Amino acid sequence: MKLNWIISLVVVVMGMQGCRSIPVEKQLDKILLRADQVGAGQMPAEPEKVRSPFMAWDVQRPTFPTRQDTVWPAENIQTKLDQLAAQGGGTLVLKGHHHTGRITLRSHINLQLDAGSVLEFESEIEDFLPVVFTRNEGVELYSLGACIYANGAENIAVTGWGKVIGPGDGSIRSKTMTHDVIEKIVDSNTPVERRIYDGKTADFIFPPALIAPINCKKVWIEGVSLERTVFWNIVPTYCEDVVIRGVRIQSIGIPRGDGIDIESCNRVLVEYCTLNTGDDCIAVKAGRGYDGLRVNRPSENIVVRYCFSEKGHGGFTIGSETAGMAKQVYVHDCVFGKTNVGIRFKTRRPRGGGGSAMRFERIRMRDVESALRWDMLGQAQHVGNQANRDFEVQKNALTPRFSNIQIKDIYIDAAKDCIKIEGIPESVLDDVRIDRVFGRGDRYLSVKDAKNIKIKNSVFVCKDTSVSTTNVSGLIQDRVRVMTEAP
Repeated sequence: MKLNWIISLVVVVMGMQGCRSIPVEKQLDKILLRADQVGAGQMPAEPEKVRSPFMAWDVQRPTFPTRQDTVWPAENIQTKLDQLAAQGGGTLVLKGHHHTGRITLRSHINLQLDAGSVLEFESEIEDFLPVVFTRNEGVELYSLGACIYANGAENIAVTGWGKVIGPGDGSIRSKTMTHDVIEKIVDSNTPVERRIYDGKTADFIFPPALIAPINCKKVWIEGVSLERTVFWNIVPTYCEDVVIRGVRIQSIGIPRGDGIDIESCNRVLVEYCTLNTGDDCIAVKAGRGYDGLRVNRPSENIVVRYCFSEKGHGGFTIGSETAGMAKQVYVHDCVFGKTNVGIRFKTRRPRGGGGSAMRFERIRMRDVESALRWDMLGQAQHVGNQANRDFEVQKNALTPRFSNIQIKDIYIDAAKDCIKIEGIPESVLDDVRIDRVFGRGDRYLSVKDAKNIKIKNSVFVCKDTSVSTTNVSGLIQDRVRVMTEAP
């Protein structure tokens, strides 16, 4: 409440005509959180109530049956989990250094990693067989699933202060499909139950994420550290009521090493996480191409707060697989460090999707390539000629769209591009409101294929102060100062 009061006061001060006002740079620098105030090291014991513009959620820690068991390295984790599940659930505490194949969680079980414990996964395909139902890069299929997997479970948790380590060198890594984009490999017309990739039906597999529950309710992931993933790290899919808090993720140097990817979920809270990733730090997704349209499940009612995206491709990203759409997303009070992009909105013409009803507030960016980035075309290596805006595409079921986005109270310490927008001619970016931004960078503003873009109450200090536009209407700059040197 105190922070909201301060911000309301700032609005009043800025709106007063003829009165001396505090420079927006100093206003924002004072009220926005810093790196040492967010991330896993700052996590309180219990989460605060969620106050989103789109929903209210009184987050409650899950409870489990009081029975507890301990598993030591010489014992089989899955056997212990199944025994506990047969008794109605409880807490399974891991101690020591474990080597295991895939683990499947059951309802009403908390898998707790004791401080100092290590859960390290094996590296061969046979350690993850039989194949299980999963979604890989937004496409449903049967393959290795996840190192920690659950399907249709309720009230499950992975907690504690131990470490989860993904597979090392072995057949999983050597046989991972990398030779093409997934929609050209998995035919959307093939029934899902026949999309089997076990290393035998085809000479490749789709790799396991580290933690990926699917079709689950009441999921709680807290405190653990993750490293050496083969693929994305934490990926709840088709889940409801998910809380991810206080995790540390290290996947620098791992291609497709996303930190947290939210796939077609409803009611998700991500808070106090620290991310150093080989791809996007936190991303929202909702299915890919025609397979995503078939499923048609959005990601909605998502809150991300008090996170530190230290290094990665994107501090926070929507896309690029969002055929089911992303909506009612609220990101606030975060810090993005040396990420390629601060806030990124991605679509691709052959993948569909996009989103609406999104709000971003009180975010500090320290050293980014692009601070606010709309990238709706992609690269030719992934989508061929469709990455060129001059390549004419008629509107169709997969035409992406973004609209109704509000961004305010943003401090950009250093960027090459402060605001860079690349929409698509057949579906221009629509209705973006940017308010109270201080940006320091090489270039101020580039806009292609957009309408109804409003920037106000902002200051930018850039080497290139020009505004570049292509196919833009309704661009409004209200009380915006752009200069080459700070006053």
